[in-house]
Amino acid sequence: MIVRIATRKSALAIWQAEHVAAILRELAQVSAVELLLLSTRGDEILDKSLQAIGGKGLFIKELEVAMLDGRADVAVHSMKDVPAEMPDGFCVAAVLERANPFDALVANDVHSLSELPRGALVGSSSLRRQSQLLALRPDLKVEPVRGNVNTRLQKLDDGQFDAIMLACAGLERLGMAARISEQLNPDDMLPASAQGVIGIECRHDRTDLRELLATIEHAGTKQTTLAERAVTERLQATCHSPLASYATLENGGLLLKSLAASADGRHVIREQITGAVQAAEALGFELAERMLALGAADLLGIEVE
Repeated sequence: MIVRIATRKSALAIWQAEHVAAILRELAQVSAVELLLLSTRGDEILDKSLQAIGGKGLFIKELEVAMLDGRADVAVHSMKDVPAEMPDGFCVAAVLERANPFDALVANDVHSLSELPRGALVGSSSLRRQSQLLALRPDLKVEPVRGNVNTRLQKLDDGQFDAIMLACAGLERLGMAARISEQLNPDDMLPASAQGVIGIECRHDRTDLRELLATIEHAGTKQTTLAERAVTERLQATCHSPLASYATLENGGLLLKSLAASADGRHVIREQITGAVQAAEALGFELAERMLALGAADLLGIEVE
């Protein structure tokens, strides 16, 4: 079997696609793996926020079109960029073992968030990060920063920001771990749903591919991802949403934490739940209901039944 992987053109996306390709090439059923590099609308429009141009799905639509018209067999994504509800006809066939799920503060003149001077300008396009930053440091100024990892780092180095926020996993995968000034504790900065997870998407009707990809899936990461994405789905989270969820496997069970906040960080709801690993998705939905009971709908600006 030849497997054609659709991927975005950024350095991080290509790294992830090559990582998946290397794993697939080890399988006896796979004779060759090819990469199809595509540009997405999310990559092309850098002068507006994701909220303004339509959200996370803009990074994956072109990849799905390539699978529909037969140019590609699978697509590789950062799972935090994949909407909780998959489009009809598509599925996440496998997730790989999670990398570092935490957030990084990147700065050139300080080594931690606490060392940033009052009124410092921090670049982040994530409302989740913004709300938690402002909850910790309401004196900071947070402004959007778009572009790939190298572009954002260059803006920092050019003096446009005093610091920026990025995912640790992306920096580590690109060999840039030395740029991390501080890895933020999840008690201070709860990660995005499925942050650090690589997912492989294919058409639902490709049972041959689904069976193949199931052999490389990481069981533990599958369960934590199911739990976190269930919270996201029930709370109708998009890139507009200051929502975080983070699951870990502990003592034979699953611990799931979630946070919803106002964009200015003044109002924060935190809740957690524990239960059986096999009930990961149900735990996610139950935790979301608890969040709703605490007022999450108002913070997230959603209407729920």
